[in-house]
Amino acid sequence: MKHVLSSHLFINHRLTVVWLDRVLDAGISAVEIFCARQSLDYRDRAQINELAHWFRDSELELWSLHAPMYTDDVWGKSGPHSVVSITETSKPRRVANVDEIKRAIEIAEKIPFRYLVQHLGVSGEEWDDAKVDAAFTCLEDLKVFAGVRGVEVLLENIPNAFSSSDRLRYILGITHLDINFCFDVGHANMMEGIEPAYERMKDRIRSTHIHNNDGVKDLHLFPYLADGGNIDWNKTMKLLRSRPDQYPLLLELREVPDMAEPFARANEVFDRLENEQ
Repeated sequence: MKHVLSSHLFINHRLTVVWLDRVLDAGISAVEIFCARQSLDYRDRAQINELAHWFRDSELELWSLHAPMYTDDVWGKSGPHSVVSITETSKPRRVANVDEIKRAIEIAEKIPFRYLVQHLGVSGEEWDDAKVDAAFTCLEDLKVFAGVRGVEVLLENIPNAFSSSDRLRYILGITHLDINFCFDVGHANMMEGIEPAYERMKDRIRSTHIHNNDGVKDLHLFPYLADGGNIDWNKTMKLLRSRPDQYPLLLELREVPDMAEPFARANEVFDRLENEQ
């Protein structure tokens, strides 16, 4: 299967070509870039132009972008006003949030990529019919805006009342939106379970997020290499391997400050996942 690494691994560092060189030097063929402004400031033309120049001469593929979750550069710590959510029911704030996501999508004009991974609401958010209507309006707009730039929007399963596998399928059913999925293994482990979620989502999975956790906290642990995770990778890989040409193995890991050679360790994870029988 194709191997992709998310820049989530070095999200607290400004994204420069040095980091991309390290990914490429590790033998990883593609990357997902997380649109967090402390790392990739999608409004900074100088940073985008520098990365675009590097990608033009590089064999590394930009597989996908993760849509912004906050407008600030401190993971939303500046306050609730910084949250970027497509379930926002206030029209002015919703329009501003969609505009923020569009600025990220515009990167495709300089650096082509295939998918934009989008959250439906925020972690822990409760169901609200008005919020579903808001999300529908946003997704219609984003789907068209992304499509003319060669980008497909994917919805990710996240731990809230909108984004279980059942709820995602329900929302697509009532809105008639033709949107595919990014299957997050760690989030499924925290919700209905990996196998049930996969079975409900499998026809529409186009990308993945692979990481480990304890079923309660969203830890983004290195599979095999970090304590505290309880995912059965043998069973999980049997599921993922059933459709090997439909999506990649995409590691979305959290930085471990004292870990030596994290890119080599990521490659070790890829190898061990591939060798599961």
